[in-house]
Amino acid sequence: MTNKQRTDLIEAFIREHKYADLHTLATRFSGSLSTVRRALDQLEARHIVRRHHGGASLVETGALAQEYDFLARNQRQPDEKIAIARLIADQIEPGMTVILDGGSTTYSVARLLAGKRLQVITNSIPVASLFAEIGAIDTTVTGGSIYRRLGVLVGPLCDQAFDHTHADVAILGGIGLTAEGIWNQNPLLASGQRKMIAAATRTIFGLDNSKFGRKAQTLTSAFEARHTIVTDRRPPPAVARAIAAAGAQLILAAT
Repeated sequence: MTNKQRTDLIEAFIREHKYADLHTLATRFSGSLSTVRRALDQLEARHIVRRHHGGASLVETGALAQEYDFLARNQRQPDEKIAIARLIADQIEPGMTVILDGGSTTYSVARLLAGKRLQVITNSIPVASLFAEIGAIDTTVTGGSIYRRLGVLVGPLCDQAFDHTHADVAILGGIGLTAEGIWNQNPLLASGQRKMIAAATRTIFGLDNSKFGRKAQTLTSAFEARHTIVTDRRPPPAVARAIAAAGAQLILAAT
């Protein structure tokens, strides 16, 4: 197989599946990781894919794609997300069992956890791919159906994975933060997050200021005493009061 043929096949695969990790592409198309990386570099130069650690995603166009594409989100509010991610990662100690969902801020946290010895449970394909190349992280991936725009697994199989699971902490994201609690745009995503919250001793939500006052289709959770909300700016007074009334913790990350 020539390099051009391999690159064309990789392009077709990513166009069909929207996302692919390096190991899958190398195995499927009989190439080394370095060969696959070079092919992805060529596709990125042509604005077909967007590279990230451990794989690549299809570049999609249009307002809807920009709203829900995992990597498009990951490039919004970058300074705020990095500050929030650092503060969350500093709270995670080696040896912990950690649940990570598929949010863009959570992915930023995952990158900072890469050097720690942890047990990670995730429904995020990008997070799992990130840790696939790192020996210090023992990673368990849930089952489920792929919610393609975020690269996460959802549905009954995902939910059931947490029924007999215990973690020290769950690190989650969300679409909105109001006085009612944390919101997500899809009932399946919210259902999975509720299972993660129930399985963990405590839950940390990483939410930048763009989420303030936003409601989505589904309320994932009201505030609880086991919750910590990490954000980059003090939320509106009604939200801050609701967090305090529930006994939850609010932490502000310096940007």
